[in-house]
Amino acid sequence: MALLVGRHLNKVDTKGRVSVPKPFRDALGAGGGFVGVFVYPFFKYPALEGSGEAFMQRLALSLENNLDLFSDEQEDLASITLESTHQLAFDPEGRVVLPEALSAHANITTQALFVGRGSRFQIWSPELYERHRGGALERAREQGATLQLAPVTPSNPRSGD
Repeated sequence: MALLVGRHLNKVDTKGRVSVPKPFRDALGAGGGFVGVFVYPFFKYPALEGSGEAFMQRLALSLENNLDLFSDEQEDLASITLESTHQLAFDPEGRVVLPEALSAHANITTQALFVGRGSRFQIWSPELYERHRGGALERAREQGATLQLAPVTPSNPRSGD
């Protein structure tokens, strides 16, 4: 799957329609199946999180396989992700309609900022994102953040690029 990267600012029309950035549409449409995106309220911040069907399947499997069945943690995470997900189909122009509940959660009114996160993306109010991003940069600097790269494997050949 192609990576979802970069930031893309798009207008939201009076009907709540917003164009999903073409690079995101291309990456998400490569897998076949549902032609659209899956979007749910991001529980850590006033933003939305979106992905394609393959990521949602991984998320569902992780909830089932990595957490105790019927545990509070599994129930809570399923509730705030799977239960709150909206399946949004692309119209012929590559737009989706953001449901009012999602727009309200992220304070999205006239513009939506799409932010790539690899296999998923976030949608923010531009103003809220700028405040969030500044804090993230400061935290990373203060903590001396580092990242160990994933190993190159046959199932992950791009990790060596």
